[in-house]
Amino acid sequence: MPQKILVTGGAGYIGSHCVVELIEAGYHPVVIDNFSNAVRDGDVPESLRRIEKFLNTQIEFHELDLLDKTELEKIFKKHSFYAVMHFAGLKAVGESVEQPLRYYRVNLTGTINLLEVMQSHGVRNLVFSSSATVYGDPQKLPIDEQHPVGGCTNPYGKTKYFIEEMIRDQCTAEKDWNAVLLRYFNPIGAHISGQIGEDPQGIPNNLLPYVAQVAIGRRKHLNVFGNDYSTPDGTGVRDYIHVVDLAKGHIAAVRKLKDNCGCKVYNLGTGTGYSVLQMVNAMEKASGRKIAYQIAPRRSGDVASCYADPTLAEKELGWKAEYDLERMCEDLWRWQSQNPTGFSNGTQP
Repeated sequence: MPQKILVTGGAGYIGSHCVVELIEAGYHPVVIDNFSNAVRDGDVPESLRRIEKFLNTQIEFHELDLLDKTELEKIFKKHSFYAVMHFAGLKAVGESVEQPLRYYRVNLTGTINLLEVMQSHGVRNLVFSSSATVYGDPQKLPIDEQHPVGGCTNPYGKTKYFIEEMIRDQCTAEKDWNAVLLRYFNPIGAHISGQIGEDPQGIPNNLLPYVAQVAIGRRKHLNVFGNDYSTPDGTGVRDYIHVVDLAKGHIAAVRKLKDNCGCKVYNLGTGTGYSVLQMVNAMEKASGRKIAYQIAPRRSGDVASCYADPTLAEKELGWKAEYDLERMCEDLWRWQSQNPTGFSNGTQP
């Protein structure tokens, strides 16, 4: 029997790509999601409906919020899970600054509920979707896993840091727990089918979805926040990773759990930084369209450069990012051009 993996937030951008990789690697994902970052198609998320179609499979889905512990208990009573992949949570940095209590309630309480239900049902394996935001302002580059954490510049980052600490403490308290904490850098791109990708609800918070929406004509221009950083062209430099590479990193993490690894932390990035203007140029090339932008003042909390040292993941997980910037942008443009308004286009032929 294939091992069952509970995927929380499995209808969202990263979760749905991980569901694809889980199925292709021979696992049996069971997905829960509350539609906070997913588009509905009847009772199921449009993302999962499309995956079912292009993989010719069926995916078990439950509409569920992690704040509803009673319903979560029912899922664990129904299934015997080998592990949990935990993506569910609110994720917009700017919004977290404006609504800190909401972020703490949803992200922290939801995770505590999940960990308690896992504990009571004897599920001891966890892969957690963390973030490079736990590093705060980089003290050195590239950032490796030994870099100090906790100096987060926003409540969203703090929730990721606090959850890491909760999981770490639980693994210390109960030695049969295993957890892999994956610190993402900047996921972009989409599945090669063009059927699933990032579909921000409202104004995109991240650079690439915004650039793609300018290219497709949904937005007039991009604001580039600051061109006076100490970087090659003055614009901020970040480590962008293809979402499919990121998803493959999660499969490597699930395999690591069987070594009774305790609590492990890995960066998932490419180790290469690209500036905002380099990204704009790469998307112009992929789309064949001019992307209008204007320089705006720096945003508070933004850092000049942030990129990963991903060597530990390669050494211990046998994982390395494979896709280059050109491929990331090509796949993003295929998704955006086939789905100009995201999943709300409805069904694709």
